[in-house]
Order: sequence, then structure tokens, then C-alpha cells
Amino acid sequence: MDGTNENTQGNFILLGFSDQPHLERILFVVILIAYLLTLVDNTTIILVSRLDPHLHTPMYFFLTHLSFLDLSFTTSSIPQLLYNLNGYDKTISYTGCAIQLFLFLGLGGVECLLLAVMAYDRFVAVCKPLHYMVIMNPQLCLGLVSLAWGCGVANSLIMSPMTLWLPRCGYQKVDHFLCEMPALIRMACVNTAAVEGIAFILAIGIVPSPLVFILISYGYIVRAVLRIQSSSGRHKAFNTCGSHLTVVSLFYGNIIYMYMQPGASSSKDQGKFLTLFYNIVTPLLNPLIYTLRNKEVKGALRRLTLVNFSLRKKL
Repeated sequence: MDGTNENTQGNFILLGFSDQPHLERILFVVILIAYLLTLVDNTTIILVSRLDPHLHTPMYFFLTHLSFLDLSFTTSSIPQLLYNLNGYDKTISYTGCAIQLFLFLGLGGVECLLLAVMAYDRFVAVCKPLHYMVIMNPQLCLGLVSLAWGCGVANSLIMSPMTLWLPRCGYQKVDHFLCEMPALIRMACVNTAAVEGIAFILAIGIVPSPLVFILISYGYIVRAVLRIQSSSGRHKAFNTCGSHLTVVSLFYGNIIYMYMQPGASSSKDQGKFLTLFYNIVTPLLNPLIYTLRNKEVKGALRRLTLVNFSLRKKL
């Protein structure tokens, strides 16, 4: 049978958690609530960062992009998952699968690089505070964000077609709840060593390289903070970086485990729950981490709430 023809026709079947029907009902409720909270939380961060003049700084410019990425990333797969969990129909069209794979790889790659950009921003803020606004000028900020988007999308443009064009010899069942690269590679009926090798090489540039940059940046940050004489100054500096470091730990902990071992080497069941955590829990927690640990965001929320309340009273 010609596997190539099969790759361009028909639907895929997302098995997801169909082998555990009782779990599907619980997951539907939990994921629906988490998804709605994610939409509200990230939209709030975007609106607050844009509406409050006190937050028109490089840090919140990057945070706005992070929240937009989390919104897009979650929305690329969770609605389809909720649809599949809520009924017997587990299918997704070939086009839908291709779009989902492209967005999943692309947005995930952009977020890896954006977190490295945010680490550089924190490095400049702590290590070169007097020159911060000069160094982190609007042109540089826009250039760094554009570079992150460009590299993430380029990676996806390479890996998505390579994964989708693998011959599957009629196999349509994806042992996952979304069209994710390792699950699609496992469906191939040919040797996938070459594709997995290319994926691994590209992953080095997208995943561990930015992480190494982040760790080096924080090494310099820690050294600079330890030189600060006052304990209040040290505490303020650590608070400035604490939220970002927490988000980095959550994000990279999952993505390194999943994408540095693609294909058959990754555990199927474990991979599903890790991807679910990466897809819904991390985007849900990111805004909460920045809100709970950040006095500026809390202050902005209070100011906007008071303004809104005052306008309502006047009306």
C-alpha cells in the first residue's frame, strides 16, 4: 500500500484517554474549568499591562507576549480535547491535525526563546540598572521578540512537514489527545531514525541552548545580588527575578523531558499527562505566579479596579 497517499487523505483518530471512560468525564470538567481560568487570567495580564501606564516597561512588554503565547498555545489543542472528551467522536481532520502540530511546535519553540529573552531583560535590570532603559530600548525589545517568533516558526516549518509526510501505511489512530510529534512519529511504518535525529538536533537550538543562556544569566544575577550590601536590596532583586525563574522551572521541566526523547523512546501514558500539564497547567499558573509575586501587577489591578468603580459611580 502506498503510505504517502494515506498521509494526505482522511481523518486521524485521537485515542487520548478513551481506554479510561470514567477518567474522561472527570478530565472534561477539570480541563474546562482550567481552560476558562487560563483565558481569564492571561487576558487580564495582557489588558493590565497595556492599560496601566506604570507597566509600559520592557519586562511587561515581554510578559504580554508570554500571556498571548499561553493563550494561543492552550487554544490550539484544548477545545479539540474537550470536544473529544465529551462524546464518542474522537476524529480530527488531516488539515486540523497539521495546524495543531504546526502551532504546538511553533508556539512551544517561541516560548522557549522568549523565556531566554526575558532572562536577558532581568540580567540587564539587576546587573546594569543605571543603563537599563537605554539598553532595553523599544527597538531592541521588538527585535528580540521578532527573533523569538521567527526561530520558533522556522523550527515548526521544518519539523511539521517532515513528521506529517512519514508513511503510516493506513494507520490513523494517534495514541494521544492531540497531534503531537512523538505520537505521530510512533505511527510511522518506516525507520524514523533520520527524522528523530533531525528533531533532536533542532531541539538543541530551541530547548537546551536557551536554557543554558538563562542559567548563565542567572549566574551573573546571583553574583550581582550577593554584592548588594543591604538585605532589603537583595530581597528586592530576588523578587524581581523570582516569578520568571519559577515560570522557567515549570516550562522547561516538562518540555525537556518530552522533546529531547522523541518517538518510541518516550512513555505513551506518561507523555500524555506531561503534555496535559504543559498544555493547561503551566499557562494557568504563569499569570498567577506573576500576579501573586509581583507588587506592580497587584497595584495596577487595584488602580484599574478603582478607576472602573469610580466611572460606574459617575454613571
